[in-house]
Amino acid sequence: MVTLNLALKEENTVQNYLYEFLGTAFLVLLGDGVCAGVLLNKTKTNGSGFIVIAFGWACAVLIPALMFTKSGAVFNPALTIALAAIGKLSWALVPGYVVAEMLGGLLGGILVWVMYKDHFAATEDGDTKLGVFCTGPAIRNYTNNFVSEFIATFVLVFTILGISQTSVGDVAAVGTFGVGAIILSCGVSLGGTTGYAMNPARDFSPRVAHAILPIPNKRNSDWGYSWIPVVAPICGAVVAALSATAIF
Repeated sequence: MVTLNLALKEENTVQNYLYEFLGTAFLVLLGDGVCAGVLLNKTKTNGSGFIVIAFGWACAVLIPALMFTKSGAVFNPALTIALAAIGKLSWALVPGYVVAEMLGGLLGGILVWVMYKDHFAATEDGDTKLGVFCTGPAIRNYTNNFVSEFIATFVLVFTILGISQTSVGDVAAVGTFGVGAIILSCGVSLGGTTGYAMNPARDFSPRVAHAILPIPNKRNSDWGYSWIPVVAPICGAVVAALSATAIF
């Protein structure tokens, strides 16, 4: 989600946008890819469970974060906005970052379909197919679902910023691997209610991919719920960033 090179300005703008696009595409490809492997029929990893998904998502965030450090490895519009709100990212970069991240998420979702096309065809249940691309509530209660995503994203951003002020060892390396641990922890501890989206580019963009791709026997893309994994993470991220700034 973000390395510890947080004081990003407007240098290397095109490169930053490219890195955010590619990093988010890798994140969604690997993250939704593990969901596809676990959920879809006739895969070699079918039925391996939520713990595999949680570890897969942690690595899906860690790997591109290690590659694309020069852009800050944000890969998340909610975090992008939160960093700008506390002066860690130039507001001039925010529109380009958000567009790059959302387009990267869309590409990642499309590539998951390309990779697992035969397995989508072999899977009958529409809810399962949707679950590969985006999150949904275990119990549909929009108020509680919003709170769940708010809390999970608050923890994500607050802990990232907390790690960023450490002075132990190689701060950049510690911070990047720390983010992977944070994602894993959020998954196993906070993912049971809504699937811990915490990121509009991880949820809304692949949801669009689900809507536009020719997936056989798919259900609707659950647009009635889709605003929660967008609005709640933005709110949680901004409150977390302001709180971390005050405390640290």
